[in-house]
Amino acid sequence: MIDIFLYVYYTLSGSSILYPFYQLWVGDSDMKTTKEKLLSYAKKKYGTVPDTPFRTAPTYFVLRHFDTRKWYALFMNIPKSKLGLAGSENIDILNIKCDPVLSGSLRMNPGYYPAYHMHRTNWLTILLDGTVPVEDIYPLLDLSYEMTQAKRKKSGPFSKKKNWVVPANPKYYDIEMAVNENADHIFIWKQSTHIAVGDLVYMYVTAPVSAIRYKCKAVEVDIPYLYDDDNVRIRRVMRLQLLETYDKTPIGLEWMKHHGVSTVRGPRNMPDSLIREIEMMYHTK
Repeated sequence: MIDIFLYVYYTLSGSSILYPFYQLWVGDSDMKTTKEKLLSYAKKKYGTVPDTPFRTAPTYFVLRHFDTRKWYALFMNIPKSKLGLAGSENIDILNIKCDPVLSGSLRMNPGYYPAYHMHRTNWLTILLDGTVPVEDIYPLLDLSYEMTQAKRKKSGPFSKKKNWVVPANPKYYDIEMAVNENADHIFIWKQSTHIAVGDLVYMYVTAPVSAIRYKCKAVEVDIPYLYDDDNVRIRRVMRLQLLETYDKTPIGLEWMKHHGVSTVRGPRNMPDSLIREIEMMYHTK
């Protein structure tokens, strides 16, 4: 087995982004256990690093939400007899939150049991000995993540959407490639403020462009994501959809200063006066 450090691109719902794999096993993907594959999946998709909160059980791993620290999965190694199975040896299991109706249906199949040591109605235990294919467990882990994540406050029917201007440094990320990579023009971007679904996001491309180039809409926000390097630190991302490209007449910084925007070092409110002037320029014949 060869352990190496490297960075790779991976795809999240059709959008590619640079992501660090702190350890990649080369040539032994088939040798990974079901438990190892699930931990890698959670790390890749949700940026979750497992922790071991039980001092007396260091082989138990908990997967938590980054923002609330709520559990969405618990890996344990228990005697088979605890599940009524024959044999004296231990076995790896996974506890996940599950819809009670779905849980009841799954428990009619081999490898699924009422949750061990947890609420048996709302949680489910899955054997990780190969009885249940790992491909069947991935969507159940996703479901557990969704069922345990923080409930977002619903916007009222008259809530006002906000407009933002967000910097994009071409030295660190090819924004032009990102917005045009997929047919639906949806891409992932770092989120560091309270942008909500439906908000408009104007992308200001820094030097040497130094101009607002793209108008986007936030279609999903507060997605947990873990990434660190010498230039960028990410803890959550949002999914943006490109609405318009401003490539005919540059909306440069000097023009923006007339509307009170002298710098764009981080996400900030987009002035209504600037939006109106852009709309007049691009949509008035």
